[in-house]
Amino acid sequence: MTERKTLGVREATDPPAIKKKGRGWEINSARLDQLHERARDMRRHPTDAHKALADRFAEADFGQYSWKQFPVIGSAIVDFACLELGMAIAIDEEGDPLTHRRDKSLEAVGIRTMHLKAEEILTDMDALLPRIAAGMRMRIGDKQTARKAHYRANPGQTSGRLPGRDGPPRGGPGRSGPGRTGYDNKR
Repeated sequence: MTERKTLGVREATDPPAIKKKGRGWEINSARLDQLHERARDMRRHPTDAHKALADRFAEADFGQYSWKQFPVIGSAIVDFACLELGMAIAIDEEGDPLTHRRDKSLEAVGIRTMHLKAEEILTDMDALLPRIAAGMRMRIGDKQTARKAHYRANPGQTSGRLPGRDGPPRGGPGRSGPGRTGYDNKR
């Protein structure tokens, strides 16, 4: 006689982590398409404050950091975002009741939001640029601190790209030394 199989109930586990890449935010594809269409429309028809800040960002040299206008991050559209730093800029033109909720959801995935008033952008842009630069420096410091804490917490991990870290040489095995074959040994 064969044994009967019974169904079991799994123990409750933590919900899966947010997948922050592509369509992995677990958002309905129709909703995500609507968000992208809305962001595209916002890029086509920006306000005066958005135009002024975008022009200033186009002229500025931020090195390796770049600002995107109206990117879709999860289920939110932010005015400007530097994804390398995890920083967003929101231009407050009129009271939007969803800003606090959007900022909380962005903070949950590691993106901090800086709020700027549209009037300040249009009237005194030169006073805002040092605030933006200070926010960028703060995020760079946060990233460096987090990276150092990660390396201290995980000493077994190696990275051959960083000086002073354990790991194989960049050339790998067999790239140098006696017995190497190739064009250089024929001289």
